[in-house]
Amino acid sequence: MLQKINFLPGLNKQITPTAAESQWIDCDNVRFRYGVPEKIGGWSQLGNVNENELTGAGRGLHHFVNSLGRRYAIIGTNRILYAYSGGVFYDIHPIKSTTTLTSAFTTTNGSASVTITFSSAHGINPQDIILLDNFTTITGSNFSASDFDDKKFMVTTVPTSTTLTITMPSNESGSGATTSGGIRVQHYYPVGSAVQEKGFGWGLGSWGGEASNAVTTTLNGALGDNAFGTGGSGTSIVLADASQFPSSGTNFIKVGTEEISYTGVTSGTTLTGITRAVRGTTRAAHSDGATVTNTSDFVAWGEAASGDLVLEPGMWSLDNFGDKAICLIHDGEVFEWDSGLSNATDTRCTIISGAPTASRHMVVSTPDRHLVFFGTETTIGTKSTQDDMFIRFSDQENINSYTPTATNTAGTQRLADGSQIMGAIRGRDSIYVYTDTALFLMRFVGSPFTFSFAQAGTNCGLSGQNAVVEVDGAAYWLSENGFFRYAGKLESLPCLVEDFVFDDINMESGNQMISAGLNNLFGEIMWFYPSSTSSVVNKMVCYNYFDSTPNRPVWTVGTLDRTMWKDSAVFGKPHALDYDASTDTSFDVVGNTEGRTAYYEHETGTDQNKNGTITAVTANITSGDFDITQDRNQGITFRGDGEFLMKIRRFIPDFVSQTGNTQITLNLKNYSNDTAASSSLGPFTISSSTTKVDTRARARAIALKVENTGSGQDWKLGTFRLDVQSDGRR
Repeated sequence: MLQKINFLPGLNKQITPTAAESQWIDCDNVRFRYGVPEKIGGWSQLGNVNENELTGAGRGLHHFVNSLGRRYAIIGTNRILYAYSGGVFYDIHPIKSTTTLTSAFTTTNGSASVTITFSSAHGINPQDIILLDNFTTITGSNFSASDFDDKKFMVTTVPTSTTLTITMPSNESGSGATTSGGIRVQHYYPVGSAVQEKGFGWGLGSWGGEASNAVTTTLNGALGDNAFGTGGSGTSIVLADASQFPSSGTNFIKVGTEEISYTGVTSGTTLTGITRAVRGTTRAAHSDGATVTNTSDFVAWGEAASGDLVLEPGMWSLDNFGDKAICLIHDGEVFEWDSGLSNATDTRCTIISGAPTASRHMVVSTPDRHLVFFGTETTIGTKSTQDDMFIRFSDQENINSYTPTATNTAGTQRLADGSQIMGAIRGRDSIYVYTDTALFLMRFVGSPFTFSFAQAGTNCGLSGQNAVVEVDGAAYWLSENGFFRYAGKLESLPCLVEDFVFDDINMESGNQMISAGLNNLFGEIMWFYPSSTSSVVNKMVCYNYFDSTPNRPVWTVGTLDRTMWKDSAVFGKPHALDYDASTDTSFDVVGNTEGRTAYYEHETGTDQNKNGTITAVTANITSGDFDITQDRNQGITFRGDGEFLMKIRRFIPDFVSQTGNTQITLNLKNYSNDTAASSSLGPFTISSSTTKVDTRARARAIALKVENTGSGQDWKLGTFRLDVQSDGRR
């Protein structure tokens, strides 16, 4: 007897496969539309071939259209900031310092390492990006000026405060350079690491990672290779500015690779009670003007630390203020890039004067147009005053004015519930501000207060800076306590895959890498996250707000790994960033060791197109077990109790649409704890012309699996029918 098998939309992973009768329990690269599953669309890599593998991990993505009608994507990796337009990536990263050197290069025969020597401390760290240009000549080397000129390099090592090394693609075959002509070294503003790391105990050493935004200054006078202070006498060190350094207890500074302890600060410039070469470091001479870093919060190698520490990855907050892209380095400075200039793509971001220099997040408010900073400084320009719960906003229409006066609308506010502001997003009538524990609404009310603040929820904090999206007047986000929605009131989203996600998500050391994406074409909200065994994003969970009902929320899961996602509003189709941590060959940086990022346009065709190479997007979906009941009056019905074995002689496939072949598997088992196995004649290949499939399937319970395994294949499931009969009770 032919029987239709119908399934509820979405997955249910909260119950066993045996209990999930008439439901789907697992899938990959599948979505639901109008209640039935289908394969998701393909994606194509954007940019010119061989010039589109970006350096580092993609951690920021923003789309906008300027007043000239030109569309831009601003892409921030943990190393470089790019502007994408017209199929081309432009480097717009801000320059922190520029140094001109002469005869600074040294190479050794048989080695790919090049040492660059500065006349004073350079303040550059390993894995920072430097741009070399204005190069003239190099002697004694097979490398030529063209190998260095107008090239970006990732710094390999920093042997001393005045030297660094870079790595060339090949070894030196000449005698070795000892002299060279002029060269200009431009140091890119550092952003941060590619991944988020959780440190604890012995792993909290300064050698494994430094505290972000450590206070720095320079020496006012040289230090000799001796036990004394400035000028080779006494126990004091004079700095250009010591006002931001801790002044009580025993504290530490680092000059070059030497750490020095001190016990006091006098006159705002002088460290007193110094002890040279502490915490296992080696004493050395340091020139006047050398960089001095506060290392009081660091923990030395071999010294156990108490408590836990999360080293957050390098991230960006990106927005636009009219034609100007506003770009904030997480816990760092904020920059502007004017897309309206005639030579915009030949210019770089520049620091916004008057703005805070250390903030966790940033948003441009609309329609009132204030630039708002979250988790920022209480004293502008003093990084040591950064308060993770403090908000500061500019004067209206003026991104350079932040000091409140009687005649402007600049202001500040400190939130009370939580330990740090995690992120913020514009909503329909307010800005949603999230701490690690709560939700606040920030609404423009005009003079004299400019903004009002109201707490809208507790125990619903945001898991990471990018883990929230807003659509149709509602905000959706992932919290450590589940999935939430706010559309005038706080709601916990019912989720039938919640345990599957939260039992596997890397929330302890990967929460800041979680990002949310909106695909409004299909009513989907996706969260991309690292699994418990991964340090990079490798999983996805999706909520369909079109098809979901209070009684049946529609969720799917998968392995689509995107670090950032942007909807189709500007470019017509969704765009996303994909980070490959295992491949370091990027088009624009020599010696890259941070992996690379590809920029994709989604919902294009059926496959992945990576620089012209087509690979299949494989998709599959698996049902829960179904069994039969032999009813004396109605005959055989599904939703059984497993009392009867059943025999399936044939099935009739049904697809709403199908391109290429699809594979059907009937997975059989007799008991709940059995391992499901395919029927003896399966899997079955189904084409658009297949009318029926004969099979020999016999079991107490059968699960249906639909998949495609090749390129050029696409499908949308209809209603299958099985020819099933009772086959006894044993």
